[in-house]
Amino acid sequence: MTFSRFFYSVSIYLLSPIILLRLLYRALRAPAYARRWRERFGFVAQVNGGKTIWLHSVSVGETLAAVPLVKALQQRYPDYRLTVTCMTPTGSERIQAAFGDSVDHYYAPYDMQDSVARFLNRVRPGILIIMETELWPNTIAACASRNIPVILANGRLSAKSAAAYGKIPRLVSPMLQSMSAVVAQHADDGARFTQLGLPPEALAISGNIKFDLHLDSEVRAKAQSLTTEWQGENQRPVLLAASTHAGEDELILQAYGQIKAALSVAPLLVLVPRHPERFNQVAQLCEQAGFVVVRRSTGEPTAPADILLGDTMGELMSFYGACDLAFVGGSLVPTGGHNMIEPAAWGVPVITGTYLFNFAEASRLLIEGDAMVVCEDADNLAEQCIGLFANQQRRTQMGDAARQIAEANRGALDRLLAVIDHRL
Repeated sequence: MTFSRFFYSVSIYLLSPIILLRLLYRALRAPAYARRWRERFGFVAQVNGGKTIWLHSVSVGETLAAVPLVKALQQRYPDYRLTVTCMTPTGSERIQAAFGDSVDHYYAPYDMQDSVARFLNRVRPGILIIMETELWPNTIAACASRNIPVILANGRLSAKSAAAYGKIPRLVSPMLQSMSAVVAQHADDGARFTQLGLPPEALAISGNIKFDLHLDSEVRAKAQSLTTEWQGENQRPVLLAASTHAGEDELILQAYGQIKAALSVAPLLVLVPRHPERFNQVAQLCEQAGFVVVRRSTGEPTAPADILLGDTMGELMSFYGACDLAFVGGSLVPTGGHNMIEPAAWGVPVITGTYLFNFAEASRLLIEGDAMVVCEDADNLAEQCIGLFANQQRRTQMGDAARQIAEANRGALDRLLAVIDHRL
């Protein structure tokens, strides 16, 4: 063990009371955080025999990206158990909804040596596949010591994150050198990994597997049903604001007030906060702004409402298929943006804010392809929406371009599977 990792490990243990207090604090707003604490320290069920693939996805976005990968692995390796881990209750709900009993599911162990060792002793994985960004030094070191290949799938690394990692090279470089492969989304991501210490021979470029999205008949049928319900007899347009964050909802509501005042038929605003613990808060914001709001969870009709609050889980994909315009959140605040590929796959024009570093390449493709517009503030958002709602031809052109870009960039999943095949 290097001195840097020793210092890191000691720090994790010293911080563990604070980590537990943070869990307790989050549980006050989201009770699910109070459950299954033992799993976070490696106390999971003992696997008796057989071969296991361990796949880790941090939360909702990574889990959704992992769905086609998990299904492909199940078909490709029917003799393997799949253990899927995450860090958040919302990610856990998505895993259970997507895979049910076809996978073993737990919270991932905290990056403490004893917790990780306990988890590995009980699950006994033959490989660890990590989705996108979640790199833990002790977990990777423990796998390397047991000759368990570690692959970073659909890897991305922003310039900001690379700079932060670069400040602790004695911790990061040995970690990257212990990895079997990094399958990065794009060449820029790959270059940052190698600059931080990843051996060039361990790098592969796949593209973004989020482009390998499959819209099945069930989700298409649900989207069509929602379209009929939301538009109503007067063919009311629908503006979806998806995966919004604190500080962003206020801007969206400000913009919506301007949109409503400018158009003869005011659109229905479907507002979907990113985190469930914010549902009640956002509902209050809507009411305080003077809008009539109904909650999706109540099943109330949307006809009399200005805003439908999307306070359910697992429906966002069908919401994208039922809207005329899609604003993708996490982009008017410095979160880095969320997955704009999903509305693009539906052929829906996309609007975002300026903070897009988590989806730099996808956003570049959509902007250059005239499928997405970027707004700086609430006034600019209102202006763009008003213009697009008034111009059906422009919306159709943008939507067609978005769908073509999504379809043209498929294939990353097959390239990733080829790397996994080589390590299993």
